[in-house]
Amino acid sequence: MTTATESPRWFTSSYSDNGGDCVEAATNLAASHGLVPVRDTKHRDNGPVVAFPAPAWAAFVTAVKR
Repeated sequence: MTTATESPRWFTSSYSDNGGDCVEAATNLAASHGLVPVRDTKHRDNGPVVAFPAPAWAAFVTAVKR
């Protein structure tokens, strides 16, 4: 069961080794909230978080993999 207080579990792609110019995503919220928050790794504590609808994020990831 998912609660409203569920926290994002941030991760960076294993392909992200480019000197810190990465983004982190928290896909654990996709099923429970329908959103995937994304943030800049350089501004984890004070930067903005952009939340994408889960289907849009899935389409983006699929397109990038192609």
